[in-house]
Amino acid sequence: MNFVTILGIALALAMDAFAVSVASGITIRNLRVRHALMIATSFGLFQAVMPIIGWFGGVWLRRCVGCADRWIAFWLLTLIGVKMVYESFKIEAVEKKSDPLDVYVLFALSIATSIDALAAGISFAVLDVSIVTPVLVIGAVTFVLSFAGVWIGERFGHFFERRMELVAGLLLIAIGLKILLTHSP
Repeated sequence: MNFVTILGIALALAMDAFAVSVASGITIRNLRVRHALMIATSFGLFQAVMPIIGWFGGVWLRRCVGCADRWIAFWLLTLIGVKMVYESFKIEAVEKKSDPLDVYVLFALSIATSIDALAAGISFAVLDVSIVTPVLVIGAVTFVLSFAGVWIGERFGHFFERRMELVAGLLLIAIGLKILLTHSP
């Protein structure tokens, strides 16, 4: 898998974290750099760890499925993409009464925004892609977008949320289709 494809997957996976970061930026009063760093670090770390967990599960799965690898990757990425497109129409802001800087809330948000990365990790394993580069790229891209998202949320509110989630979902569907059509059996 080439770097551009990995970067595209990383950007698409980071859109959930970006949207939640924007919503968090809206709710945080007296926003400081350390607040944005806290959210970005948590989201980036979880987005980097989840594909590793998925990859280990996918390595086991790859042994069992043989030549169906491209179909599994296609369906996983397509299902993630469809879910993101669907969610783009129903994004809700983090409730004003919940504090995204609370450790428990941040932990829950980090897990919720990184579940898709777990499925992507399975796809990497099934396609026999080394996990190191995707994990580094996914973690870094998520960190940067989450950090920016907090500040964008404070400044511009909900303008970007729905559009980014929709674009990300369509991008994952396209990458899944590309894998299906170009991956040799």
